[in-house]
Amino acid sequence: MTQQWVKLELDTAAFDADRFGAYVTRCRDEGIALTTLAELGDTPERRRALYDLNKECSADIPERGEFFSYEEFCARRFDVPSYDPRGVVIALDGDDWIGLAVTSRHRDFVFNEMTGVRAAYRGRGISIAMKTFGMGFADVCGVSRMKTFHHPANASAIGMNRTMGFVDTE
Repeated sequence: MTQQWVKLELDTAAFDADRFGAYVTRCRDEGIALTTLAELGDTPERRRALYDLNKECSADIPERGEFFSYEEFCARRFDVPSYDPRGVVIALDGDDWIGLAVTSRHRDFVFNEMTGVRAAYRGRGISIAMKTFGMGFADVCGVSRMKTFHHPANASAIGMNRTMGFVDTE
């Protein structure tokens, strides 16, 4: 890959929770529940459901290539010190998993690994709602910075993050 990734960072202490909380409220009003893997229960079945959803949503990432095997996904996502099920936000329509916002903990920041919504549910603000709902994870971790990065062709993800207050970093 020859292009530079777009690296973004948010000061979570300055995040306008009131402004973006409306997205969370709208989701709830539309019957979309937001929860975490910790609240649901971090079970092998739910880890498989997370894998399936992540794989589906990752297919739209420019130049993503083939997705990890389930075993490799588990090794990279769950079998690492940065994993915490409180940082895995799931959007549910009834029992259907329709979106995820996965954030990992690091020494002085949290890192948004992946945010995605199933195609049929896009354009309704669910990604912003999930990320807003998950902002409290930074507080749980005792940090005030959230980082992420995107392929430069992923304009919708970059735009969403900038709308939320993320700024470019080196």
